[in-house]
Amino acid sequence: MQVPVTSLSTLYAEPWEVEAGPRELREVARAADRLGFAYLATCDHVAVPARLAAAMGTVWYDPVATLAHLAAVTERTLLLSHVAVAALRHPLALAKQYATVDRLADGRLVLGVGAGHVREEFEALGVDFARRGAVLDETVDALKAALGPAEFPEFSGRRFAFRGLGQGPRPVRTPRPPLWVGGSSPAALRRAALKADGWLSQGDRREALPRRVATLRRLREEAGLDGPFAVGAIAEPLYVGTPAWDTGAGTLTGAAGTVAESLRVYRGMGVDQVQVRFRCRGVGELLAQMEVFAELVGPLLLD
Repeated sequence: MQVPVTSLSTLYAEPWEVEAGPRELREVARAADRLGFAYLATCDHVAVPARLAAAMGTVWYDPVATLAHLAAVTERTLLLSHVAVAALRHPLALAKQYATVDRLADGRLVLGVGAGHVREEFEALGVDFARRGAVLDETVDALKAALGPAEFPEFSGRRFAFRGLGQGPRPVRTPRPPLWVGGSSPAALRRAALKADGWLSQGDRREALPRRVATLRRLREEAGLDGPFAVGAIAEPLYVGTPAWDTGAGTLTGAAGTVAESLRVYRGMGVDQVQVRFRCRGVGELLAQMEVFAELVGPLLLD
């Protein structure tokens, strides 16, 4: 699941999150860790332009700082950037930051990256928005080198190059932390299939997923790639049980068996993991939903 509080987009954030803060964030992280959630995720925007603020909000916690904070209050759950807009930063600096997170988390980092979509954000940071895909392609290659086992990693590309530079701490995970790519455009699918260890849906509807997964498999097969590859999806908003309030259109509600039956459809599409988000009116209700999901729905998904 993606943690609350850290991104206040009106597209998905609950009203109570506006007044919440680090205490609630830690409560949710500790509960997810205790209940066996696979990962906790947080996303990334450096700045939001006024034209998009009504939908996106302007509060977006920094993912590196947030994941490092979560590392200190969890022990088992993976920590995922879903997704870091990697082309906004130099890959050597990114590698330093996320290798540190992996070290602080005892090897629990999953680095998710994506191309980004906010033109003004790129312009403010002096990065060519039109070329962001090409920059990200090279950034992914550079990150794989920089996060690898070499004490003095080397990389040479059109935009970035480094060699003979020791960069510690090194990640705990070997040969490096998993690198997943998000996005559903043809370029993003190609990038994920050929360069990454997994793909992260950015909210594709169910009916689009089989086609996306088939494309990923075809691209990997054509390239002769047959190693492990993770496929992730984002489920509809959930409420386990019969809500006593209006949870909104499109929310998946019902008894544990009903919710599990609906979520099991993702497995048939070739999806390995499903990111869930619970409709709730406060942190107490969120924690209760997480508890009932872990106790009653989760076991039905592992059959």
